[in-house]
Amino acid sequence: CCSAYYFERDDKSLPNFAKFFHKQSKEEREHAEKLMSLQNKRGGKIFLQDVRKPDRDEWGSGLEALECALQLEKSVNQSLLDLQKMASEHNDPHMCDFIETHYLDEQVKSIKELADWISNLRRMGAPQSGLAEYLFDKHTMAEEGS
Repeated sequence: CCSAYYFERDDKSLPNFAKFFHKQSKEEREHAEKLMSLQNKRGGKIFLQDVRKPDRDEWGSGLEALECALQLEKSVNQSLLDLQKMASEHNDPHMCDFIETHYLDEQVKSIKELADWISNLRRMGAPQSGLAEYLFDKHTMAEEGS
């Protein structure tokens, strides 16, 4: 979510990057809520931990922010795979199915989309070319939001 506000700043002005990161933040929050809801329904206990602030407050470019988002998506995907493995080891097919149905496919799609966008931005000359990010925001990211 922090990256969304970063791209709304007057010195960045990449509104579709901002919309994308707002949307991603909302989706990830909903995923966490869905998992906690399942935990409660199954009689489990939720142990909340502190949420660390992002490692940075500034992203040098849209490309850099997408690269960070890609690493985060890969990390979340690995955590989900670890959780699914644990569920499998504990003979919990319901949890395995829940993770696969509600999370893993979407994670893989997000990873692919981000990797494609990063490749395209690099081909366009980002981060050296501010015009590349402007055009990417105006065309590719605008399509994502519609």
